[in-house]
Amino acid sequence: MGLAVAVAGASGYAGGELLRLIGGHPDLELGPVTAAGNAGAPVTEVHPHLPALGDRTFEPLDPAQLAAADLVFLALPHGESATAGTTLPGDVPVVDLSATFRLADPGAWSAYYRTPHVGRWCYGLPELPGARDGIRGAKRVAAPGCYATAAILALAPLLAAGLAAPGDIVIVAASGTSGAGRAPSAALLATEVMGAMSAYGAGGTHRHTPEIEQALRETAGGQPVVSFTPMLAPMPRGILATCTAPLRDPGTPASVLRDALAAAYAGEPFVHLLPEERWPTTAATLGSNAVHLQAAADSHAGRAVVVAALDNLGKGAAGQAIQAANLMLGLPETAGLTAQGLAP
Repeated sequence: MGLAVAVAGASGYAGGELLRLIGGHPDLELGPVTAAGNAGAPVTEVHPHLPALGDRTFEPLDPAQLAAADLVFLALPHGESATAGTTLPGDVPVVDLSATFRLADPGAWSAYYRTPHVGRWCYGLPELPGARDGIRGAKRVAAPGCYATAAILALAPLLAAGLAAPGDIVIVAASGTSGAGRAPSAALLATEVMGAMSAYGAGGTHRHTPEIEQALRETAGGQPVVSFTPMLAPMPRGILATCTAPLRDPGTPASVLRDALAAAYAGEPFVHLLPEERWPTTAATLGSNAVHLQAAADSHAGRAVVVAALDNLGKGAAGQAIQAANLMLGLPETAGLTAQGLAP
């Protein structure tokens, strides 16, 4: 018998990916599976790709039932996650996939969200310096956002090494449509998305902006100023982020930037610096918990350029949450996860 884990909000895309990963995990056993809007419906009615759960139905969200598990994953909207996260007993380990508990500054929260600020949990990005020990000792972990994961892992080592300056960071990133969630929307209809790229949340309004600034400030110092433009790409899943920052020395070669990334992620099972001249692609990270990175030095503009690719439902959501849960439960960090993608 493995450790029992509960999933609240299991009918969404991230919730479904959690169910899939838990099903293949050697040390975890699926406990309660809740989905308020789909309570009573068979799991396979919503997630037909999970036939092993053919005998399971979604249950109403009951905090007492969730609390009986060894660990709880919350894949709920912000307001619901805040209620569930503050209701569960303090000795029950919880990993929250929403933004609810990521930000420390109530002012930053209120500028981007309409719900009350309910505090900050341990930030669950293990590859940041010192983060693993914090996650291992935590009972409450906030899993990072998908765009934020790509941008932070791309830029933090260069800022920390003093190679790049934090005051003029520009990030342009494209995401697959699953990043927008499962709620019906005319903008996400196939006829609207196929053959098209579109920007949204431009002008500093995307909610991952303060999260990126907070993590870079805490990891690398300085006062990061981020201009972030997200885009919707005609694919179900994946993120490709181009992240740039001013070089402190405009003559810095790409090899020095690559050395800093290589040193920061030496031995990391899920973050991979690609060989020179090979650029990240979302196809290579599909279905995995991997992040692929490549760096260039733009001597003309005097900027460092790092491109990152990941699966927004993998390392950007469910895989990231499983990775944190493994650490919290004293399991091998890589258990139930893979750095190998799917192809074609």
